[in-house]
Amino acid sequence: MKAMILAAGEGTRLRPMTIHTPKVLLPIGEVPLIHRTLLWLKRFGIVDIVMNLHHLGDAIQNDLHDGSDIGMRITYSSEEVLLGTSGGVRRMKNYFTTTFTVVYGDVFTNLNLQDMISFHKLKGAIATLAVSERPNPWELAIVQIDKEGRITSLIEKPSSSVQMGNLANGGIYILEPAILNHIPTEGSSDFGYDVFPNLLRHAEPIYAYVLGPQEHLVDIGTPKGYHQANQLF
Repeated sequence: MKAMILAAGEGTRLRPMTIHTPKVLLPIGEVPLIHRTLLWLKRFGIVDIVMNLHHLGDAIQNDLHDGSDIGMRITYSSEEVLLGTSGGVRRMKNYFTTTFTVVYGDVFTNLNLQDMISFHKLKGAIATLAVSERPNPWELAIVQIDKEGRITSLIEKPSSSVQMGNLANGGIYILEPAILNHIPTEGSSDFGYDVFPNLLRHAEPIYAYVLGPQEHLVDIGTPKGYHQANQLF
């Protein structure tokens, strides 16, 4: 299996830390987050990686090179103009011909990815999203599921007054190549705002893999999240 790590974001919510350091190179326990993410993927046998770049992309390439130092193969996709979470994947569509993984670069996790992949295959899903219970799910995307784990609704960053439960999208996906046909062919596009809602409207099988009690998935993209990730480490 191959994976794409989304690492093009500017990290505006973490300024001034991200003015001269890309978000994925911020340390978690003195080790850059991207190193932890890559070694986490490698633990599950995923060593072929695509990484999209924009803000301070040269710093990321100078740190990781081609990945051979850690036994991985990294291909970079530099975006002069940000293409969005799904737009960046669409640009590399020829790279993904079998089931693949998408990981947001600002995620710190110990998720058992193999269990999630097995769940995805069992359900015959076109997309499976890692979700977890959050006290503030409206800061991400609120997800509702049925008793089988199939997603029935997904609203990206709704108003905090929206009462839809406490399950939030965590930014790790298992996807089938067929999903590439549902990504707009031009301009910027986003999984949460564009692709997943469209799949739901067409009754495509999208499932949620709910994290277990000993698993964590933290968005480090805010000062609060960054502090939480370091505390967890």
